[in-house]
Amino acid sequence: MLELTKDTFEEEVLKADSYVFVDFWSQGCEPCKALMPDVHKLADKYADGKIKFCTMDTTKARRLAIKQKVLGLPTMTIYKDGEKVEELTKDDCTLPNIEEMIKKYY
Repeated sequence: MLELTKDTFEEEVLKADSYVFVDFWSQGCEPCKALMPDVHKLADKYADGKIKFCTMDTTKARRLAIKQKVLGLPTMTIYKDGEKVEELTKDDCTLPNIEEMIKKYY
């Protein structure tokens, strides 16, 4: 998974021509850290598809997260051509829900 920064987010996500999955998380979010190994496994499982998988530590990019309307963590988002097309937040971020969302765009 590609680790995004506030400096690379626009280029890698908003200017991408394909689907981009972004796992918004932070160091202080225990549910985020608990999900992370499984989300990385999903990224490996679907790595050969049409989706680019990225992570974004919101601790280092609070303004960017707010601008992207990431108001709770964890947040898993799919972008297409720079626009958010689907998002899961907080309690909806379960492994089955995340994989189901990925499959829709895979």
